[in-house]
Amino acid sequence: MTTKTTTPETHAFQADVRRILDIVVHSIYKDREIFLRELVSNASDALEKLRHLKLTEPAVNNPDAELAITIETNKDAGTIVIRDSGLGMTHEELVNNLGTVAHSGTKAFLEAMKQKGSGDTDNLIGRFGVGFFSVFMVAKKVEFHTRSWRPGAESLVWTSDGQGAYTIEPGDASQERGTRLVIHLLDEHKEFAEKERVREILEKHSKYVPFPLTADGDRVNTQGALWLRSKSEIKDEEYNDFYKFHCHAWDEPIDRLHFAADAPLAINALLYFPSHNPEKLGFGRLELGVSLHCRKILIEADPKGLFPDWARFLKGVVDSADLPLSISRETLQDSALVQKLNRVVTKRVIKHLEELAKRDADKFKKFWGEFGILIKEGVVTDQANRDALAPLLRFESSASEPGTLISLDDYVGRMRDNQKAIYFLAGADRASIESGPYLEAFKARGLEVLFVYEGADEFVFSHLGKFKDKEILSGDREGLDLGDAPTADGEPLAKDRLDALCAWIKESLGASGPKSVGAGDRLVGSPAAALNADKFATPGMRRMLQAMRKDDSPLAPEVRLELNPRHPLVKQLDALRERDADRAKLVAEQLYDNALLAAGLLDNPRLMVSRLNKLLESLSK
Repeated sequence: MTTKTTTPETHAFQADVRRILDIVVHSIYKDREIFLRELVSNASDALEKLRHLKLTEPAVNNPDAELAITIETNKDAGTIVIRDSGLGMTHEELVNNLGTVAHSGTKAFLEAMKQKGSGDTDNLIGRFGVGFFSVFMVAKKVEFHTRSWRPGAESLVWTSDGQGAYTIEPGDASQERGTRLVIHLLDEHKEFAEKERVREILEKHSKYVPFPLTADGDRVNTQGALWLRSKSEIKDEEYNDFYKFHCHAWDEPIDRLHFAADAPLAINALLYFPSHNPEKLGFGRLELGVSLHCRKILIEADPKGLFPDWARFLKGVVDSADLPLSISRETLQDSALVQKLNRVVTKRVIKHLEELAKRDADKFKKFWGEFGILIKEGVVTDQANRDALAPLLRFESSASEPGTLISLDDYVGRMRDNQKAIYFLAGADRASIESGPYLEAFKARGLEVLFVYEGADEFVFSHLGKFKDKEILSGDREGLDLGDAPTADGEPLAKDRLDALCAWIKESLGASGPKSVGAGDRLVGSPAAALNADKFATPGMRRMLQAMRKDDSPLAPEVRLELNPRHPLVKQLDALRERDADRAKLVAEQLYDNALLAAGLLDNPRLMVSRLNKLLESLSK
């Protein structure tokens, strides 16, 4: 039988506890506001333990009391009072749990509950037994008024200034089951007795505790932990309300992903895909809006490494009961586990987007319009997920109507049996590509071509390299093997004349001209084309490299000037070079610049003006 406490008792903390307390107060926690989160978590644990005990114990002190947490502040007195109607403590438990740093009553309780087989205990937060002592970061004295759940338990008060000793004495007879924690704040930390400050901390860290939480009469946790509920019992309105509440959002999300997994990790996640991308409007770089929780308690509002950087459009919650937290719960202890968590949730996001594209093309098109640039960023930067992201890419093509986007899977599904690669052409818009010289060869052979309009697209394809074992090649690349060309109209320039013309153009244009000049069979209606001689530096990539240069000197393009031997202009140029070499040189220069312009490789088009004026003058003679 337990002896009643009749007089105050003074106890010293266990050996070296003063030094340990100093570490807890000054080294473990980086942010002093964390103390309130820890105390609320302890109160929630006490309530959760009682809830389980009521299922297994025949008698509980004051069994009808509401399971709740209340907080009261007094700015003038510099105090905070935290009440819970939970487990409470006996004299022995006070000594064991509050007289010893790093003794985890919760851990022992978990083991006892598992032995009794009394169900789910995932809501028990405490694992290390030091969270309570974080209160001494801000308190000069703490009073712990408590009465145990056991029938006939006495009321006790544990008091300490955190300097190495504590007292236990009889408490007020009116003390009900549970705990009333009175915190007397240090003068420099009286901000924590302000109603608004406490509300701010609770809404940040503890707004999803599973029991009613009120602060100065106002309910804090008005929204439940929606991510832990079954999808079948949640209405769309609840999902949208939670999105606006948790993510501080004003828009309606395009879509959401709500899933639970037991292996390889215990995960509950509720993720939203917003309908607007502020980066498109120039509002700066997005920040990931997914918070990391452990059993409903916020661990990190901005967890580093939880998702790859390209997924920064996501908003919502990821909760894992498997997280091995640091002793302060502020940082994750096991980086390997964070990487595993990253792999699991990222894979689910990519899979969900693939399914969305099949299930609701309009929704996916809206998502792509807002965040497609981030998916492309992922293909370039995220090697681990590059192949998984590739099916999400969308482009216009020569086989689709203007404005209609297709996937790489769509393209491959339409490829001819003998087609060797996936082809793309870059340009400012569809009209410029369709009016340029490069599409002719593909149209003549009935080959589909992807149209890309953003500078990053060529960079994306260079990193992707292949899709389903099909190489991805630029249509302006030198040496493409497109197969036999259909018979063209008109007689070509004789081979000896053509060879001589090519040599003359190469010599006339000199060092600033093309790397080589030759004839080819890819052109149909155009006289010439500038082919990319460097497969690693497409026009778009060249512009990006140019922008990174410290000086303004242009990067000289390496191109092959390919002539169409059947085109009248080429034949006329061959004749002109023999009777008027000066005028022929002007025409050759203009022909080359026209080809560069069509390829997006002409750095200074203003030089063309004086040449065109000379050509016009020559026509009037």
